[in-house]
Amino acid sequence: MTGNMTFVIGIAAILFTVVFVRLLLSIAVSEGEAVRMGQVSHRADLYAVCQTTGSQVVQADCVQVCRNFAGTMAAVADGIGKENTGKLCAQIAVDTILDRYEPYRELQNPQYFLRTSFYEANIRIQKTIGERRGGACLAAIFLDGASMYYALAGDIRIALLRGKELIPISEGHTMDVLAAHAYQEGRISRKEAVWSMDEKRIWNYLGMDGFHEMEIGEAPVRLKAGDLVFAATKGIWQELSWAEIEDVLLRPIALRAMAMELVRQAEGRPEDTKENGSVLIIKAEVSNAAD
Repeated sequence: MTGNMTFVIGIAAILFTVVFVRLLLSIAVSEGEAVRMGQVSHRADLYAVCQTTGSQVVQADCVQVCRNFAGTMAAVADGIGKENTGKLCAQIAVDTILDRYEPYRELQNPQYFLRTSFYEANIRIQKTIGERRGGACLAAIFLDGASMYYALAGDIRIALLRGKELIPISEGHTMDVLAAHAYQEGRISRKEAVWSMDEKRIWNYLGMDGFHEMEIGEAPVRLKAGDLVFAATKGIWQELSWAEIEDVLLRPIALRAMAMELVRQAEGRPEDTKENGSVLIIKAEVSNAAD
């Protein structure tokens, strides 16, 4: 009898431990944030993620961060498609980047890694959704302790807060950007370019027929101590001005508080129709702060 009671108590203790650990993990990965630790422990003070569904039914954004010995890789995806198609596409895009990155101990050619990973993600999405219409905007950001590298397809915004200034890093694949490039190359008139300045529809994303290019930072951004890397999907940058985002990032508060405040402000806008929104903020780890 005593033996059976000991066995039951032991099983109960194991079950309690499992439930407790799962509860702690669910708290750590709340509000849509997913963390991949790789071979390096999670540091909550180094990055933060916060999301809003906006006025949509499904949260089709996906944000994940992986830290390992090679550095920090972050992926932000905004799914496109009805029902759960967009969510599926966003998850495939993020998983492709981080599944490939996770085993690395050193990433010698980040631009090549990002370029080939985006093409692989595009193929995976197309094969998975078949005839359904869908895809994903994707931004991938890699920090190696000295520099920042990025790649982008779609309309996700990437910026760098340095000192007291929020500096745009990415352009994005929206019609206004396409028109500006066409004007610079002499393919359209100035009047046609001006007409397109307010057109924010995307013209390029993963999963689309004919996907063939991405925006990629050919020259790395040299990091300095105190730099913050910022990325957001359209549910944030469409609702908030650049100055409003900058104001929040300059506050002397924790990264998590910054991300939550940006989401709170975006949700408070009076528009009836709001897109999914995600905020990612990363504090740059600089190997040699004297540089």
